[in-house]
Amino acid sequence: MKLNINKSRSLWWSISSAFILISLISMAISWQNPQIRAPLRPGLDFIGGTRLQLERDCTQLGNCDQPINITTVREVAQAQGLGDSSIQIVGDNGISIRTKDLDVDQRTNLQTALSDKIGIFDPQQNQIDTVGPTLGAELFRSGIIALIVSFMGIIIYLTFRFQLDYALFAIVALLHDVLITAGLFSIFGLLLNLEVDSLFIVALLTIIGFSVNDTVVIYDRIRETIKVNPQQPIVEVVDDAVNQTLGRSINTTLTTLLSVIAIFVFGGETLRYFALALIIGFAIGSYSSIFVASTLLTWWRERTQKYPILVSAESIDTSTHSQDG
Repeated sequence: MKLNINKSRSLWWSISSAFILISLISMAISWQNPQIRAPLRPGLDFIGGTRLQLERDCTQLGNCDQPINITTVREVAQAQGLGDSSIQIVGDNGISIRTKDLDVDQRTNLQTALSDKIGIFDPQQNQIDTVGPTLGAELFRSGIIALIVSFMGIIIYLTFRFQLDYALFAIVALLHDVLITAGLFSIFGLLLNLEVDSLFIVALLTIIGFSVNDTVVIYDRIRETIKVNPQQPIVEVVDDAVNQTLGRSINTTLTTLLSVIAIFVFGGETLRYFALALIIGFAIGSYSSIFVASTLLTWWRERTQKYPILVSAESIDTSTHSQDG
């Protein structure tokens, strides 16, 4: 099977544009949401505070007979002066409360009040995390700086190894991957109350590295073909380069996804959403390397006429007849 990716490049660009538009709309809605006030729902790592994840002890007779009523939990939090807390039901017998920074006495009073209303908690299953607001802001700032530095480094590397237009379109493809991944997590934050933490920044950096590696393989094949046959039309050069590297791209992506899916399924709650971000990003990264970065390079080279443009047989015949005449 041979792909003619440039023949349908308007379709690939339309698909990407639709996903990017949906992502931007979702992040705008999230930003306007009074409970979030950010493009993605920020986790404890970024905003600071205390998160209590409490699990009822179902070994206690009758302790788990009734489902947890979230209204009751909110009333208890309100009575403790924590009415603006973010509260979620986790599974059938757990609750997660994210609130302002609490000291030991405040946490103890809250747990005691909740136990009186909804049941005894299992101390071995309970999790309590506290992050100061200064540390949260520092983590967020460091993550953004890491993303910017990675983009700058990629531009410099690709400009020296290839040419500036290669680098710019690789960056466009990477922004495409980051925006869509972030947009999907923004949707998850709105619909499922999914929060992003410092591991999400790590996932984005990993996605960038994976995607640019795939793009470099295709670009390297394009460059070598142009060196060998500089008169070959750029459309043919890019299509051939994609088809020559397609098997490698598919195999690399699938084998990587198998490992990440295993982490998603068996890695536990801490790594689950980190793995989900990688699954989404790796899939989108493979798509963008083949259908976005390559077709944009073709379009640009056609526009600047830096390399020969594929001429149809009909136009050749027309030109021949006009010369004969």
